[in-house]
Amino acid sequence: MAIKISHNLGLEIWNNNNFIRSNKTHLNFSGKLGYCLSKFGKTRSFSVMEDLKTSSLLAPEPVKNYSQELDVAVRAVQLACSLCQRVQNSLISKNGDGVQSKDDNSPVTIADWSVQATVSWILSESFGSSNVSIIAEEDIQNLSKAKAGGILKDVVKTVNECLAEAPRFGLKSPKMALGTTEVLEAISRCNSLGGPAGRFWTLDPVDGTLGFVRGDQYAIALALIEDGEVVLGVLGCPNYPMRKEWLNYHHRYHRMISKLTPPTSESWDKGCVLYARRGSGEAWMQPLLHVNKNLVWPNSAKPVRVSTIDNPSLATFCEPVEKANSSHSFTEGLAHSVGLRKQPLRVYSMVKYTAIARGDAEIFMKFSKAGYKEKIWDHAAGVVIIQEAGGVVTDAGGRPLDFSKGIYLEGLDRGVVASAGANLHDKIIEAVDASWDSSSL
Repeated sequence: MAIKISHNLGLEIWNNNNFIRSNKTHLNFSGKLGYCLSKFGKTRSFSVMEDLKTSSLLAPEPVKNYSQELDVAVRAVQLACSLCQRVQNSLISKNGDGVQSKDDNSPVTIADWSVQATVSWILSESFGSSNVSIIAEEDIQNLSKAKAGGILKDVVKTVNECLAEAPRFGLKSPKMALGTTEVLEAISRCNSLGGPAGRFWTLDPVDGTLGFVRGDQYAIALALIEDGEVVLGVLGCPNYPMRKEWLNYHHRYHRMISKLTPPTSESWDKGCVLYARRGSGEAWMQPLLHVNKNLVWPNSAKPVRVSTIDNPSLATFCEPVEKANSSHSFTEGLAHSVGLRKQPLRVYSMVKYTAIARGDAEIFMKFSKAGYKEKIWDHAAGVVIIQEAGGVVTDAGGRPLDFSKGIYLEGLDRGVVASAGANLHDKIIEAVDASWDSSSL
């Protein structure tokens, strides 16, 4: 067992990969402190402050609150949401023109490449290209193909239109329009391999592309990882309304309302951005920036917390819409064995993490089929947001997700489970153990 002193959270006691947080102790120190265990298994009693002063093994680490990184990340995701809204409306009106298939037959659109180029450029301009390392989903292989020439032209145009709006979001715009080479460089710059040391960003420019091209739910996911730990996460959900009651209406109805109401109307907000910083104990949500308005930090942000429901019969669980990468039959059987009776909330992408963090649902389960490997950009931002909102995210064995092994969640035990609280989480983990042998996964 060890104790971790956080500069803004207080005392965190780690035990068996879980932590118990106490906000009663606030120390201006960031470091680690171990209990000395005797051969009889008893801990030595000591004064925390006294041992901190006398131990030669401990050196204070610089306090890192990542406030500047979070500020830029939220603004960048807000800008990316604006880009995606325009492209999605265009794709719907053109009946899917501008959609390509990658080598694995998954769809990729103008928005995927445009968001990646835009966010890559913003991060590099904000922190210096030599200081920015990014892992992102897309590459330029498909975009550079001859048959994609028209799409490449549209991507360059979309990126420049988006960056021209950057000052409205409190971000720098280029002095002159980016050329094709510069856009391709911004996309291909996202070539980090990750790992256990150093700092890198993860970006999924459009998570849930299938939902995106269908005019449904999708997310823009940006996270910062340092020394293998996710330290901040931002999720942009352009079609996920701020008000929970709007979830009862189909997304197409939202678009109809948008056309009937003035562009500057604030009578309702159909999209949101969630964000959190590791160790803050807080997660926040703000509406998307309205047309012709400037982003004034923190843009009407309000705190979000996970649901307090811990009775499985009252809980709602999320699962992926796509059947290709997840077993619906197993999750349905698991839900029944735990006592979940409500219909599942099936939504595309990391919007599921948003639903848990906001308290719109209580459980998210994903059990991948054999051969599928989870990518870190599909989970990093959502994990830190749920955790800081008071929830729990582990693999199906109850272990924390490991973001230090490169682009994949290596060593993942069967699947991913996110819950609003420890009681629900424990019941899901126990049910997985009891049912796994019959899962055929």
